[in-house]
Amino acid sequence: STELMLGAERNLLEPEAASCRQIRLHTPVLKNEEMATLRQVDQRGFKTATLPILFPVAAAEAGLERALEELFAAADQAIEEGVNILILSDREMDRARAPIPALLAVAGLHHHLIRAGSRTRVGLVLESGEPREVHHFCLLLGYGVQAVNPYMVYESLDDMIREGMLPELSYEQAVSGYNKAVVKGVVKVMAKMGISTVQSYCGAQIFEAVGLNQSVIDKYFTWTDSRIEGIGLDQIAREALRQHERAFPKNPSNGRTLDAGGQYQWRQNSETHLFSPQTVHKLQQAARTNNFELYKEYADLVNDQSAKMATLRSQLEFKFADAAIPLDEVESVEAITRRFKSGAMSYGSISKEAHEYLAIAMNRIGGRSNTGEGGEDPARYIPDPNGDSRNSAIKQVASGRFGVTSNYLINARELQIKMAQGAKPGEGGQLPGHKVYPAIAEVRHSTPGVGLISPPPHHDIYSIEDLAELIHDLKNANREARISVKLVSEVGVGVVAAGVAKAHSDVVLISGSEGGTGASPVSSIKHAGLPWELGLAETHQTLVMNNLRDRIAVEVDGQLKTGRDVVVAALLGAEEFGFATAPIIVLGCIMMRVCHLNTCPVGVATQDEQLRKKFSGDPAHVVNFMRFVAMEVRELMAELGFRTLDEMVGRADCLVTESAVDHWKASGLDLRSVLARPEAAAGVDTHQVVSQDHGVERSLDVTQLLDLASAALERGEDVRAELPISNENRVVGTVVGSEITRRYGAAGLPDDTVKLTFTGSAGQSFGAFIPRGLSLVLNGDTNDYVGKGLSGGKIVVRVPPRTAYVAEENIIVGNVALYGATSGSAYFNGIAGERFCVRNSGTDAVVEGCGDHGCEYMTGGRVVVLGATGRNFAAGMSGGLAYVLDLDGTFAERCNTEMVELLPLDPGEEAIEVRQMVERHLVFTGSACAQRVLDDWQRSLSQFVKVYPRDYRRILEGIDSYAARGLSREEATVAAFHANASDLARSGGN
Repeated sequence: STELMLGAERNLLEPEAASCRQIRLHTPVLKNEEMATLRQVDQRGFKTATLPILFPVAAAEAGLERALEELFAAADQAIEEGVNILILSDREMDRARAPIPALLAVAGLHHHLIRAGSRTRVGLVLESGEPREVHHFCLLLGYGVQAVNPYMVYESLDDMIREGMLPELSYEQAVSGYNKAVVKGVVKVMAKMGISTVQSYCGAQIFEAVGLNQSVIDKYFTWTDSRIEGIGLDQIAREALRQHERAFPKNPSNGRTLDAGGQYQWRQNSETHLFSPQTVHKLQQAARTNNFELYKEYADLVNDQSAKMATLRSQLEFKFADAAIPLDEVESVEAITRRFKSGAMSYGSISKEAHEYLAIAMNRIGGRSNTGEGGEDPARYIPDPNGDSRNSAIKQVASGRFGVTSNYLINARELQIKMAQGAKPGEGGQLPGHKVYPAIAEVRHSTPGVGLISPPPHHDIYSIEDLAELIHDLKNANREARISVKLVSEVGVGVVAAGVAKAHSDVVLISGSEGGTGASPVSSIKHAGLPWELGLAETHQTLVMNNLRDRIAVEVDGQLKTGRDVVVAALLGAEEFGFATAPIIVLGCIMMRVCHLNTCPVGVATQDEQLRKKFSGDPAHVVNFMRFVAMEVRELMAELGFRTLDEMVGRADCLVTESAVDHWKASGLDLRSVLARPEAAAGVDTHQVVSQDHGVERSLDVTQLLDLASAALERGEDVRAELPISNENRVVGTVVGSEITRRYGAAGLPDDTVKLTFTGSAGQSFGAFIPRGLSLVLNGDTNDYVGKGLSGGKIVVRVPPRTAYVAEENIIVGNVALYGATSGSAYFNGIAGERFCVRNSGTDAVVEGCGDHGCEYMTGGRVVVLGATGRNFAAGMSGGLAYVLDLDGTFAERCNTEMVELLPLDPGEEAIEVRQMVERHLVFTGSACAQRVLDDWQRSLSQFVKVYPRDYRRILEGIDSYAARGLSREEATVAAFHANASDLARSGGN
């Protein structure tokens, strides 16, 4: 909701009509006319006062603090006089008066009124020329303002229209479009934080300050985290005066052309970008010609003093050893490159060629490439004739969706759980429909042309215990792979990393905010997440202090560009290192930042066949770059006195700040917290030396089921067995399933080759990732995550014989059943908990009722619900079909119809298919509910509601239309996709 209340709130426990009157605003962004109306509400029981947020230019830096005190005093006086709406305005700015930075004025007054006990007596409104970006509004709202009038934006739009820069737009349309975009951006940020209303977001101040000193924080941004100190009020005033002088130059005849900017894209003589045309050119040439000297020129430009304000690590200098060791005593380039990884960029976000060449390159050097969240073509698991492998060693799974199958998992050396995305923490990735080409859709088990939304795994992971369960699930799915958890750099990440270590992850990745593709929202690229230096240092220190560091490897990524970056990261606590942007540039990227538009001119971040022909990358170029980085690392190690990289991990005492860059904005930084080096307990190393105990060898699968299934595994013979089960038995069937896949590949075995029947109450993740050929029958009930990532197997959960309770009135499986399932079938003789079939992308399932959020984000498969559902059914559902038996006619009230439409069941072929699913449910479970439905089928037929995603329907109807013209199904799919994608691209995506 973007509605919020503005006005007086006194004693809410004793409400009176006069004291609880409020003004309802539909959005927190006010147009000029709305601002004018707000000023005229005095006659309706409200009283407004406009307070200037200006300070005198002549008073220089000292004038800012005095002006703030005067603002606070004026606010106190206005409240005493009965004012209940304060409007902070910088409209009267002129040559003699500069505006107080809007956020400083808002946050400072907000906290002053809290301390004075009068904050709830007034509403705060800002009228300012400063706010223009989504992040500005997010900050202002987060620090207490309730409405913002960005008048300078509206004047700029008016000027652009008069200059012909916005053709075919009226002023009203431009303003409305801008406001809509801002509100959508604010709502997006709120959603990242799990906040539903602006009313709740207002004043929540969910931010960390980077580079503000504690005195400013304490007085004006109270309770905000700020770990490295930074500028004070004098520097803020100095910056404000510099901006004011540019607006009112002493010599106007010199011209008043606005600065070109350059914050988001490189501009000459503007903001520093470490990847500039010069550095990109030198890097590409060095890699293509295998020229280490040219690479050194590139590295010098990136590491140079002149660029030092671009990163926190630029504030650090090495404390070299008194005597360097010989270079030939330092561990080899090959040993170092084995610690290198390529970043998680999915097939779909980048082209087939770019994705595969990264894998080839990393496999050549013994490193590891990362699939990203988007699956991988199984053809890549087979080595090429020349010995190269296109198989990505790291398979990212988020929590198990988008192409995560048993075959995918078994072909990994490392499985990475994406808890959050580095460059845009809180939201995850998104692939617009016009990039979901048929080949991409096939790998992701989705529908061509239908956009894929990928928020973080809040759907099934609510606690560290849930994360521990997923780690355990994945270890069962591939006992030979390491398990990794990806976190983002933010305050408190050290505590989370400690939980990850205790949850038995083998690796924890700290991802910095600087990474990400050009497909990331601009507000996320610049304003979400923190530098990896902060998160890495905190993580390493926390793990050391809690005696956990020796059992988990720490990885870091986020715009690592040179060997110097790697060495700094190692000294702060990392032993493994991820690269994404740099190797993509080596493959030809020129930083156009149009990845999301599918128009990459060099064929790197596009699926367009014609643009992909322009791709000129070569795996050898990436190999050269990685080796150059390792060579630079070795040279620095020799100067620092380290023979092995392990010796260097956590040696923050080899970094100093005394000779940091001399800049008026940097003088207040204090990086002592980053360089702190806690003492490890006796016998505990400060890098990984021991392996985690995952407990898989003590599981039911390993102790009993593998032996029982040996005839099927070794000779493909049928196996039948009956066993008791308890909720201590987690992930039952997954190890057996993984061995079927390891021996027989994605095809598995014929249906029901191995049929295991259990009696009792099963634990978490019963039947997770099981492939075709394995059937699990449970007489009893089971916990959460049953059938997670189902990969062709069959799961039946039914009430035990002679049960007294009514099956369809009781819960038989827990929450998040069939999460991310890709194929197979499941039949549940009772009600499922919440989030049933979330992200189902290919499984057929029958259940007799479900809780809230059923079929959320579903992309494929078919679901039949023979009973009531909870709220929010089908939210984000973009593919597949659901059929709900709506006995009381109320289902429409509980269904989220934003992306789906509700239709009657087609009495023809579709009705036959649904009946067959119900019949199978009866056969497998003996369901009385299924029996009643079949006994009165004609009546039941009229009560079924078909839940049909609109985008899915459009693409299927398009395929049918092209197929009717004589095209094969495959040709029709391609034709329908291109027709659909053209429309999506013209409209700017999904």
